[in-house]
Amino acid sequence: MKPAASVIIFTSLSGLGFGLLAFLGLGMPMVDGLVAFVFYAIAYALSVGGLLASTFHLGHPARAIKAFSQWRTSWLSREGWLAVLALLVMAIYAIGVIFLGVRLSIVGIIGAGLSLATVFSTAMIYTQLRSIPRWNTVWTPLMFMSYSIAGGALLAGQTDLALGLLSIMAAIQIVTWIAGDKAMASSGTTIATATGLKGKSIRAFEPPHTGTNYLLQEFGYQVARKHVAKLRIISIICSAGTPILFLSLPFNHWLALAAVVSHLIGVLTSRWLFFAQAEHTSMLYYGRHTAAAK
Repeated sequence: MKPAASVIIFTSLSGLGFGLLAFLGLGMPMVDGLVAFVFYAIAYALSVGGLLASTFHLGHPARAIKAFSQWRTSWLSREGWLAVLALLVMAIYAIGVIFLGVRLSIVGIIGAGLSLATVFSTAMIYTQLRSIPRWNTVWTPLMFMSYSIAGGALLAGQTDLALGLLSIMAAIQIVTWIAGDKAMASSGTTIATATGLKGKSIRAFEPPHTGTNYLLQEFGYQVARKHVAKLRIISIICSAGTPILFLSLPFNHWLALAAVVSHLIGVLTSRWLFFAQAEHTSMLYYGRHTAAAK
């Protein structure tokens, strides 16, 4: 699929923001006053900034409010409600910590749960799409959650936790790539099943049309395999390898900042690949069995 900058920024920043909110809700780190204000400001800037970025992908951003009415059937709507609830509950908890010196532990725990539930809902928006086998696996929500939790631990300064969580995140990402590369073939979806002629050897005589169209522009994006390999290595090194190295050294504020910046670069690279490599089954009609060029 064609990677959209707004959605890449949305999924990357909001995941980190809600991950940090989850740790703050659990009292990690145990801060108050001005220091707490800085942590919450960062968390809200990432969370709200990411959510606002997503509206730029809509044809009519003003109609985004209508999505809230479909919570029974839409993961997008559920994500919206959970995001609002998480931000409101965590705001109550933050006010108590920053201005009143009071920790409403139960409120913080609820806020942390809602924050992680928001990230899960974001992941399910893509996981539910059977037309994109690469996304339609259990590894998609696990990947989203691992990035959010590991990134949250990193931003929250939980060094020991972050070291382990970043390693787990990297492992889940690698498995997600491996499973995704086989997803289209293992889905059993072919031009034969699409036409209802199962058991027959079917091939397209010629493309549906000679020009381009919306489907080819949005769902026919291709990225060469040689670039995929390089970008995957960059993603793992930046999102996990470099932060783990910096966190393993004696603590230094500049190293901590470098670890966060490196992680963000890695997350953005991973999300670009997430969309760029997505293979939509409609491309079977155009003779494109994979989004990666040979």
